[in-house]
Amino acid sequence: MQIIKVWDLPVRLFHWLLVASIVALFITGKMDDAIALHGKIGVFVVGLLVFRLLWGFIGSTYARFLQFFPTPARILAYLKGEWHGLGHNPLGALSVFALLFLCALQTGLGLFSYDEISFHGPLAALIGDSLAVRLTGWHQTLAYVLLTFVGLHVASIVFYRFVKKHDLLLPMLTGRAEVPENVKPQPATGASIPALLLALAVAALALWAACGTWIPEPPPAAAVETPAW
Repeated sequence: MQIIKVWDLPVRLFHWLLVASIVALFITGKMDDAIALHGKIGVFVVGLLVFRLLWGFIGSTYARFLQFFPTPARILAYLKGEWHGLGHNPLGALSVFALLFLCALQTGLGLFSYDEISFHGPLAALIGDSLAVRLTGWHQTLAYVLLTFVGLHVASIVFYRFVKKHDLLLPMLTGRAEVPENVKPQPATGASIPALLLALAVAALALWAACGTWIPEPPPAAAVETPAW
C-alpha cells in the first residue's frame, strides 16, 4: 500500500467544526435557556458553509466540487465497480451535497426565525413577524430531516468500515489515505495561502452579514399623550 494525500487541512477543519456545530445546535435547540447560544452557533455555521462553498472552487484537488460531482456516468461506473478514484465516491458525493444543502437551508431559516416569546433571528427584522413565525415552523421540522440525513451519513461510514473494509474516517482525521501500489492516483495539490486567505475573508464577511448588526434600529414608537381628565 502507498500513502496519498487526499484531504487538506481546511477541509478537515471544516468537516469537524461542522460536526461539532450540528451536535451543539441540536442540543441547544432543545434548551429554552440556551436559545441565544443556539443562534450564535447558527451564525457560525453560515461562515463555515460560505468558506466550504468557496473552497470547493479554489481549494486543493479533492476539495473541489468538480472533482467529485456525482454525474450519472460516475454513479453508473461506481455501481458497476468501475470507479477507482480518491476522495468522495459518487454516492458519497450525493450525500455531501445533500447535507450541505440541508445545512444551508436550515441555517438560512434560522436567521429569519421568531419564536413569539423572546428570540428573534438576527435577520428577522427584515421580514414581518408572521412570516418569521412560519419560517420558524419550517426550521423546526427540517431539523428532523437533517438529523435523518446525518444518521444515514454515519451509517454509511460504519458500513464502509466494517463491510467494505474501507476506512473513510481516518483520512478525514489525517488527510491521507492508503491505496494499492498498482494504483497511480494524483496527490492533492492546488491549495495556496492566498486562496485560503480569500476564503476566510469571504467567510468573515458572511458572518458579519448573518449577525444582522448592519440592520438599522427601528425608530422609537411615537409617544402617546395621556388625556388630562
